[in-house]
Amino acid sequence: MTYDCSFLRDLPLGESQISFGDSHRSGHAGDWGTPEAEQVRPDAVVWPESTADVSAVLSAADERAVPVTPYAAGTSLEGNSTPSRGGISLDTTRMDAVLAVRSDDFQIDVEPGVLGKIVDETVAKHGLFFPPLPSSGDISTVGGMIANDASGMKTVKYGEVSDWVLELEAVLADGSVITAGSKAVKTSSGYNLKDLIVGSEGTLAVVTRATLELAGLPEQIRGGRALFESISDAVEAVSDAVRSGVDVATIELVDGTSATMANAYTGSSLPDAPMVFVEFHANHGIEEEIEFCRSVFEANDVTQFEVARGDDMDGLWQARRELAFAVQAYDPELSPLHPGDVTVPISRYPEMVRLVSRLADEHDLLIPCFGHAGDGNLHYSVLVDESDESQVARAKDVQTKIVERAIEVGGTCTGEHGIGRGKREYLELEHGAESVETMRRIKRALDPNDTLNPGKVFPETVGGGRMRD
Repeated sequence: MTYDCSFLRDLPLGESQISFGDSHRSGHAGDWGTPEAEQVRPDAVVWPESTADVSAVLSAADERAVPVTPYAAGTSLEGNSTPSRGGISLDTTRMDAVLAVRSDDFQIDVEPGVLGKIVDETVAKHGLFFPPLPSSGDISTVGGMIANDASGMKTVKYGEVSDWVLELEAVLADGSVITAGSKAVKTSSGYNLKDLIVGSEGTLAVVTRATLELAGLPEQIRGGRALFESISDAVEAVSDAVRSGVDVATIELVDGTSATMANAYTGSSLPDAPMVFVEFHANHGIEEEIEFCRSVFEANDVTQFEVARGDDMDGLWQARRELAFAVQAYDPELSPLHPGDVTVPISRYPEMVRLVSRLADEHDLLIPCFGHAGDGNLHYSVLVDESDESQVARAKDVQTKIVERAIEVGGTCTGEHGIGRGKREYLELEHGAESVETMRRIKRALDPNDTLNPGKVFPETVGGGRMRD
């Protein structure tokens, strides 16, 4: 369905803030995880430059039944910013100001278009950093991170983005501007609207300002890489380290297939063997913690464990940081069917990794396996030749089995990518019909005209349609 968005010209927006051109519309038809066949071009693209701009666009669109899909940097992986129903793509990347730094309070105020790396660069001079920054923090925005409740490599020690958001300014579907949360580090005042907005994937509100909590940079940072004979040894070592209380800031798994792909992409010479990357943060006693970790790994038959500091860590970690791109580039005839992102309790993590490995063998599929192992987050990519119908069918069966097993053992279908379009079918399995209907009620209460990001997280009606249809 197409929508007449000519009313945008009547709003108090500059000419450069609105586009009906094919190039801009095509550039906002999907995100990094949207296959070309599933992309949907919006009818118009708008670049707001203030909260007032966002409010004006939403108010006018809501009155006219025109869908609005918030768009950040387009780095999401579940089609979160694909304008499924057409309408307006609301690109917030021009709202990229750092508004204030209050170093004494360990806080920063930013607009949603600020890149994650800018936050860290801005506060580093004060001896601070933003701990939950995801791996894609150099190319993703704060607004996108909040919308997806993103997390990254350091989640095992510091938690996810939601744990570091203090206060939000946001615009509701009808253009109303609200403030949620508080600049105080704790509050029990009223409903927790802030946590309702965080992770709602742009279906309830558009964030226009965020107050983020910061942490002091640790005085001691060391990075390490451990090699193992088998993937089973590697995952058991991770599980044992976390359960033993090893104080790691990062603990990442890379299987042998992923190592091969990383070598091909980066030109590195890693052994084609399972490995675990670790990073330690401390203000004192870091060597003792490293030795504690080493002893746990040795109990799981580690074959090599090397530790570096400073600039030497970059070389040690290069393969892991480039892995997502390495998987994409490995074989031009193969493409990821779907980016796997399950998370399970840490005691079930070894079981999940072994399941993926077994299913890959049984179905003759290439499935590199890696992830933020310390918090039970497993990433995997089921690679397929899209022209091979049999292979695609086998891959879909494998994907379903992995996600269903993760939910069965008390985990989730998505640890950090969000639901978007790609994981809607698992929402009821994970939460139950009544819980999903409760989510629908919240959506209907805050967005009765189904204006904001329709078609994401869950169908707006049980039958799969939009409420206003």
